[in-house]
Amino acid sequence: MASDIGSSPRADLADALHRLRSTLARLKAELELALELAELDGGGPPIKRLLDDVREALTHLSAVEDASHLRASVLVVDDDVRLAEITARGLRRLGFDADASSSLRSLRDREVLVVDLSLLEALDAAAHQDVRASRPIVVTGATDQRSRALAAGLDASDYLVKPIELEELAAAINRRMSEG
Repeated sequence: MASDIGSSPRADLADALHRLRSTLARLKAELELALELAELDGGGPPIKRLLDDVREALTHLSAVEDASHLRASVLVVDDDVRLAEITARGLRRLGFDADASSSLRSLRDREVLVVDLSLLEALDAAAHQDVRASRPIVVTGATDQRSRALAAGLDASDYLVKPIELEELAAAINRRMSEG
């Protein structure tokens, strides 16, 4: 596999692990669907064994990522909890460890915050400071100057306008993770 000129071994490892996680997550989702269909038809043990193997591989991969601090953990916060869950589910299919919420909570170590700008206007000063310290990825339907200024005031690492593409969000998360 060729690597980019000037890329670091750590970046190469992170990239390779992310691709592996993404592939395993996709395989797991496909096997889960196949298992559901097989159970309806009365079959299933070989698929169940394969699915158990994939789950075990993902557990081992998580341990490696945790040990090397490479796994991107993401909290998606949106006032539309359904949209937050759809986004988090899409990120999980891309290999991220993603949770969804309609309200802010304390972030885990190295967790990336993806937040809808509309939720930030109602925050008190302490919560605003916590969000600012996290350098969030802001997603919003608003494109006016005031909204951009609010995101800039939060020291947002990215400002994405809805509807967002998952690949664009994944790239923003990877950029944010590479900042350390």
